[in-house]
Amino acid sequence: MVSASDFTKDLEAKVAQQLRSQRVGYLLGAGSSYLNGNGYPLAFQLWDLIKGSLMDAEKRDDIQAKLDGGANGIEHALDLLDDGGATDTPYRHLVTSALAKLFMGKTPPLDIHGEFVRRIAQHADPSVKVFSLNYDPLVERAAAHVRVRVVDGYLGAEHSYFDPAVFSERIGRIRGTHKGKQFDETVKPIHLLKLHGSLGWYACPSNGVRRCDFGAEPPVGTKRLMVPPQRRKAADTMIPPYSALWSAFRGCLAHDDTPINRLVCIGYGFADEHVNAVIENALARTDITVLIFTKELGAAAWSRWSAKTNVIVVTETQCSVKGATGPGHADLWSFERLAKEV
Repeated sequence: MVSASDFTKDLEAKVAQQLRSQRVGYLLGAGSSYLNGNGYPLAFQLWDLIKGSLMDAEKRDDIQAKLDGGANGIEHALDLLDDGGATDTPYRHLVTSALAKLFMGKTPPLDIHGEFVRRIAQHADPSVKVFSLNYDPLVERAAAHVRVRVVDGYLGAEHSYFDPAVFSERIGRIRGTHKGKQFDETVKPIHLLKLHGSLGWYACPSNGVRRCDFGAEPPVGTKRLMVPPQRRKAADTMIPPYSALWSAFRGCLAHDDTPINRLVCIGYGFADEHVNAVIENALARTDITVLIFTKELGAAAWSRWSAKTNVIVVTETQCSVKGATGPGHADLWSFERLAKEV
């Protein structure tokens, strides 16, 4: 029987090996932006932080009633109040506006995310993919701070417009050689694909999908593009900009010419079935490994993912290496540590 210390040594060695592999992609959840309380709040904290700012007492009470009745968080409560239509309900608009104001007022430190983007930008892989489930602009701000180029699908200096073709572009120079003209790639920017939208993103009836400053209010008459996380996502992601972003996510895990071989999930508790289904489908491949790093994983999620032979799970209380389970790890699950090891 393997001792606890030997299991931990083997876990650390396997994680280090996987992080150094080729064609590694990243999936960031809320835990990656929490920063030990110095960043953005976790999902279960959101309602208590915004409910006092909701001026519509009737709708606020309706949401609270769903939570008191057993809804699993604010997203589930909104689902229960959703009419299933194509447009946002007033409940969603109310909550999305409140969340945006909450996030706009925060300016977390950028050093840890700066280290993360600086390190992954040095990887040999062309255009490392970072898929984010977060609304906050930590990655974008940190990349600008450390002068790392990030492509997020938007072009233009003010009220940028969304153009997914930018993800297919390559940056380089053409030089003459004895064989003729040759293209040399000079910059390999990080591709940041925010699957649930973002602070600053909005849809305009006349000008399409746009992005304003992260600290600014979108123009009057537009709709913020911050997708509420549960039932409606499947329908919402069929429209721009989500259709292109989710197509890229599925493609990178499945049928692209060069699909990623490692998906490193940081701070994501696997509570979103829309995301989970894409990852689980990818695990049918024999050449992919999924690494899950999160402080805690619910019992159902642990049972579902820890038994898989091409998954590594690292939490504070228990870990698994390709189906073999062992003790938890003190800090290998944390974004703060992983940012220095990717």
